[in-house]
Amino acid sequence: MATALLPRIMRAMTLSPNILERLRDIVGPDGALEQPADVEPYLIDQRKLYRGKTPLVMRPNSTAQVASILKLCYESGIGVVPSGGNTGYCGGATPSPDGTQVVVSLSRMRKIRNLDALNYTLTCEAGCVLQEIQAAAETADRYFPLSLGSEGSCQIGGNLSTNAGGTAVVRYGMARSMVLGLEVVLPDGRLLDGLRALRKDNTGYDLRDLFIGAEGTLGIITAATLKLYPRPRTVVTAMVALKSLEASIELLAQLRSTSGDAIVTFEVIPRIALDFELEHLSGIADPFDRRHDWYVLVEVQSARADPQLSNAIEEGLGASIETGLVLDALVAQNEAQRMAFWRIREQIPDGERRAGASIKHDVSVAITDIPALVKEGSAAMRALAPDARLISFGHLGDGNLHFNLSQPVGSDRAAFEALTPQINRAVHDVVAKYRGSIAAEHGIGQLKRTELAHYKSAVEMEIMRSVKHAIDPKGLMNPGKVV
Repeated sequence: MATALLPRIMRAMTLSPNILERLRDIVGPDGALEQPADVEPYLIDQRKLYRGKTPLVMRPNSTAQVASILKLCYESGIGVVPSGGNTGYCGGATPSPDGTQVVVSLSRMRKIRNLDALNYTLTCEAGCVLQEIQAAAETADRYFPLSLGSEGSCQIGGNLSTNAGGTAVVRYGMARSMVLGLEVVLPDGRLLDGLRALRKDNTGYDLRDLFIGAEGTLGIITAATLKLYPRPRTVVTAMVALKSLEASIELLAQLRSTSGDAIVTFEVIPRIALDFELEHLSGIADPFDRRHDWYVLVEVQSARADPQLSNAIEEGLGASIETGLVLDALVAQNEAQRMAFWRIREQIPDGERRAGASIKHDVSVAITDIPALVKEGSAAMRALAPDARLISFGHLGDGNLHFNLSQPVGSDRAAFEALTPQINRAVHDVVAKYRGSIAAEHGIGQLKRTELAHYKSAVEMEIMRSVKHAIDPKGLMNPGKVV
């Protein structure tokens, strides 16, 4: 039976002083955190949904140290929780509350090992902050396109472990698409050295892809060889007002042709999101003179200096206004205007937080199914919480919406949050109807384990458990996450 393939999680009920001392010795005095104030940031997830406990946070400074930690933990039956920048939304880097797991943070492993501008590759350690990688690429007149709201603090190891998405997926794909090779320490301490800078390699199973998106349940990514791209020389950014989601989908198709398929960002923003920002945040301005139901942030890039690109976008938007597809449009004339448009998109989560509790969903469907998802998902949610406020926004260009329900004005927060399981199931049922995903870019962690098992087929779950059992037979890598 499939359940026989589940790994037996060996709970280390006796994290003895001797084992802890041996772990400290591996990383040295600068690599071990034990004081409550130092350990605290690793015990609670970014959304404050989960709180764990650990006797020790280790911060190795080399792959060899990571290998020694995992070898000792494997032999001793100690669960290991890998930690990056702790910016995830699903509790994937939070240890269990029983204190039987140790945390391994890659924050001291921040070397850029190699940058080959002519091969358009960069090899870096897993603790590098995403923004550091972007900056390193720029020094070589190259571009690393992965872009997230948390790029100033998230680490590339976590980005790859969760297969991060972000705002450039339309053009460049998910994080998985930007990786050529990985260095991974396996649960028993062995090293899988796959740091190859090859774009073609058909020598058997692609082991690299097992670890991207595995959320640290199969091993710890310690380094990666990443793809670089030509640095953009022309960037055109526009804020577009629309009357409907259907219009935004048609506009996306038109602009892909108009721009020569150069669209990098196509983000949908509902009016309620802008209203939240205007009410609760400073430094936000309504870009238009009139209110509109829907907006889209569009960004187009070219690797060459192309003054005609802006003209092409303006002409395309102008033609769409004449046909009634677009109600109004503004093309940024300078960097300040561009950043003002981007601020509206990036501050949506903060506006949500200030407006009250939020029940969040990170879902994806085929782009053409998005209007149906919003219509049917809205009806399903309002049946359970009639006065709640729907805010669906995000990466329409790749079919990924953050489909959230915000607390009714003046309502009881706890009573609203208690509806989470029912609302999740109602929304996810609609997503499943359209053969979509309940975890488009944020992963599973511990938040969506039950939902994953409910919506994945028995065959898919059996294969996932088989892979977990084959690589981590003791179930010690990030226990309780994903499967």
